[in-house]
Amino acid sequence: MTDQRLVSVESQTEYSVTSGATETRIFVKMYVDAAKAGLIADMGAQNWTTLCVIASFMDAEGNCYPTQEQIAKYLGVNRQTANKYVRNLVDYRWRGHPVIRALRKRDENNGRWESTRYTVLPISQLAIFDAVAEPLKEDSA
Repeated sequence: MTDQRLVSVESQTEYSVTSGATETRIFVKMYVDAAKAGLIADMGAQNWTTLCVIASFMDAEGNCYPTQEQIAKYLGVNRQTANKYVRNLVDYRWRGHPVIRALRKRDENNGRWESTRYTVLPISQLAIFDAVAEPLKEDSA
C-alpha cells in the first residue's frame, strides 16, 4: 500500500444558470481502501464518525473550529458524550501516529477555555482542496 488514498474531503461549487446563485458543498469521501487497509476497523465506529464530523469543518490547512455543541448535534449525542468521543479520537493512533490534534485556547481576560482548534493530521488520510495526505507505508508485520 503506497500512495494510496483512503479518505478525502472535496469541495464542489455549483452554479445555477436560472438564478445565478452559486453554492459550494463539501464532501467527506471514503475510498474502499479505507476498509481494506484496516483504518476503519482499527479506529472503530465511534472514532470514525467523530473524525468525519470534525472533518466536515475543515479548512485548506486541515484546521477545524466546530463548537462542542455542533459536534454533539452532528453526532446525535449530548455535549459530555461528544467531549468523551473527541478525547478518545485525540488519543487514538493510526500506525503509531495521531490523526487529529486539539489545541485549546484560553480567554486572556478571565482564563476560561475559549475555543478549541482541531487539526486533522495528514496520517488520517483526510486532505482537502489541494492539500496532500501523508502517503501510507507498507506494514512491516
